[in-house]
Amino acid sequence: MEVAGISAPTVTVFISSSLNSFRSEKRYSRSLTIAEFKCKLELVVGSPASCMELELYGVDDKFYSKLDQEDALLGSYPVDDGCRIHVIDHSGARLGEYEDVSKVEKFELSQEAYDQRQDTVRSFLKRSKVGRYNEEERAQQEAETTQRLTEEKAQASTISVGSRCEVRAPGQASRRGTVMYVGLTDFKPGYWIGVRYDEPLGKNDGSVNGKRYFECQPKYGAFVKPSVVTVGDFPEEDYGLDEM
Repeated sequence: MEVAGISAPTVTVFISSSLNSFRSEKRYSRSLTIAEFKCKLELVVGSPASCMELELYGVDDKFYSKLDQEDALLGSYPVDDGCRIHVIDHSGARLGEYEDVSKVEKFELSQEAYDQRQDTVRSFLKRSKVGRYNEEERAQQEAETTQRLTEEKAQASTISVGSRCEVRAPGQASRRGTVMYVGLTDFKPGYWIGVRYDEPLGKNDGSVNGKRYFECQPKYGAFVKPSVVTVGDFPEEDYGLDEM
């Protein structure tokens, strides 16, 4: 086969191997000797360079020749972009041996031994008192959470299911509706007030993440914090949304 006009300093080829079932696309310098090329292939296929036999296949996947001259340059062979170089391993390894990671011996360390080491992330966090290892900060956060929950419970206790209400959330227009639910929820911590709005100004139908808290039409339901709910004599208002 006559190949002329090859001048690019590098070539992109596919690498396959008798040791695995996949192909890798790699780019190599044509100025590499076959011996140097085999050393680079060690990292790709896992076979020792001394145990490699190389075969060159064309773009049409037809066999061209063996790359068997150790001191010859890769570019001295008819290697072009899209060709495939197949590595035959003679080390005695089996097909797929380097793909099954379950056979690889793994380093394992018990939690007790890990805690005793001084060069770990956990040890650094403990010394620096960062995150959950900062007992003072964690205690303060727990106290704030408890206080917030107590305040929400007190506010929620003044709101009864069936009461008319007005929701005044910061940055939003006030909305009127009927209280349909008061209490804790599964979707977020704290106390929540479920409201059925008079108009489709909500986000749900009284259910969140598949759990139903009350019944209403889609887009009429919403859950808000007790602090933004005012209970009183709030007659229904016509927002004119039915005409839109």
